[in-house]
Amino acid sequence: MKAHAQGTSKIRALDLFCGAGGSSWGAREAGVEIVAAFDLWPLAGEAHDVNFPEAEFISGRLEEHDVEALAKRLGPINLILASPECTNHSPAKGNKPRCEQSKDTAFQVVRFAGAFKPRWIVIENVVNMRKWTRYAEFKTALEQLGYHVQEQVLNSAHFGVPQSRRRLFLVADRHQMPARIVPEMGEPKKVADILDLTRAYRWTPLRRPNRAKATLERAERGFKVLGERKPFLLVYYGSDGSGGWQRLNRPLRTITTVDRFALVKPDKQYGHVMRMLQVPELQSAMGMPPKMKFETGSRRERIKMIGNAVCPPVMKRVVQSLTAST
Repeated sequence: MKAHAQGTSKIRALDLFCGAGGSSWGAREAGVEIVAAFDLWPLAGEAHDVNFPEAEFISGRLEEHDVEALAKRLGPINLILASPECTNHSPAKGNKPRCEQSKDTAFQVVRFAGAFKPRWIVIENVVNMRKWTRYAEFKTALEQLGYHVQEQVLNSAHFGVPQSRRRLFLVADRHQMPARIVPEMGEPKKVADILDLTRAYRWTPLRRPNRAKATLERAERGFKVLGERKPFLLVYYGSDGSGGWQRLNRPLRTITTVDRFALVKPDKQYGHVMRMLQVPELQSAMGMPPKMKFETGSRRERIKMIGNAVCPPVMKRVVQSLTAST
C-alpha cells in the first residue's frame, strides 16, 4: 500500500483497465502522478509494477471494489484514465458473439468518477464503441455527473508513432468543454525506422513445403508491385483489405493482440526469407520507449499486452491538452 502525497500540486491520476501501462506512461510523461492502476490480468499488473513502482496496482474486477473506501484511502484524484474492455466492440472479433456484460464494464468509469470526482476523465477505446447500443447512455451518464464531454477519433500516426492506429477518445472536464486535440504536423514515421533487417533474429525461407498457400499468395502480391529486391511486410494473421501486405515507407498497420506481421526480405541462399516482428519492434511501433519493460510472460502474452495498450505519445498529448488550463 502506498500512502497518498500531501500538499502536492501535481495532478494525481487513476488508470482503470490499465493493462501494462501505455496510458500511465503517456500521462506520466505529461507530468501526472499515477497513484493507482486497476486491471483484472495479474500479468499486466506485474508489468505495470515494473514500470510504475511508485503506483499501487489493484487487481480484480472493478465492480467488486468498494469505490467509496478506495476514494477515502487513496485521497484526492484529479484525473481518471480508462480503456474499458474493447474486444467486444472491435471488428477484429469478426462474427463471434458479442458479450454485452463485457461492454458494460465501461459504466465502471462512471461509478469511479462518481466516487472520486476528478476534474478530468480520458476514455480510450476502439472507434466501433460508438456503435454500442448503450453508448449514448454512457455519455449521458458522464454528463449527469457534471462533465463536459468531447468526442474525437485520433490516429497515432499523427503523433509521431510509426503505426496507423485509429482510436476513439472521450475527453471530459468538469469546468469547461475540452479543446479538440490538435494532431502534430509533418511527415508520418515509417515502419522501416523500427525494423531490424539484419540476421539478429531467426529467419526462415519464405518458400518452404509447409508454408501456407495464403501466405505465399500475399507475398506474390507484394512482389508483383515492388519487384523481388525490396523488403516488405506481410499481414500474416487475420483478414486484411489491402492485399495482405504493406510497404515499409509508411506507418505500420494497426497492431492487435496476436502475432500479426511478418517481414520478408531477399536472400542470396533462399531467394527470400521471412520472420515475425519481434517484441522490441512492436513496442517501438506503439511509440513505447526501450526503457518501458515488457519482460513478464511468454512472447504471446507480451504481444497481447502491447496490442492491448494505448500509444503513450497519443495519451501524453491528450493529457497535456486537457490540463493546459491549470
